[in-house]
Amino acid sequence: MYALLVRLVPVADCIVRGLDAWAAPVADLLIRVALFGVFFGAGLAKVADWNGTLTLFAHDYAVPVLPAATAATMAAFDELVAATLLLVGLGARLAALPLLAQALVIQFSLGPAYNTLEHWLWIVLLLTVIARGPGLLSLDHMVRRRLLPDSPL
Repeated sequence: MYALLVRLVPVADCIVRGLDAWAAPVADLLIRVALFGVFFGAGLAKVADWNGTLTLFAHDYAVPVLPAATAATMAAFDELVAATLLLVGLGARLAALPLLAQALVIQFSLGPAYNTLEHWLWIVLLLTVIARGPGLLSLDHMVRRRLLPDSPL
């Protein structure tokens, strides 16, 4: 049994290294693409019907500390600009912060109807980008490699 384990460890290590090299960057990119789709689509919908958006923010999405027009403008800006930066992976960790703040507001201050598994998923994915960075398939990685060529990341 021990001999079999000794033979399997290098094989398992090779598989893990391959996953680190290929699957992790693709997964990081797919996380960013998914988040972009959610937030950018919501931003486009807000801009497309701005009067309706202002009405929603005045009544259904009333944020406790901000006027409706300010909250709507901030939300649309975050969803369009921060989501785009997140997609291309430029300043991705910083771009994820306002989107995380928005997801937390949705989850915790808009009432039980907005307490959904989908919002928790956004929070977890945004925290993943903040904690791990955007991955190898990002402008952040390209900039880092150019400016810090000796960096191990």
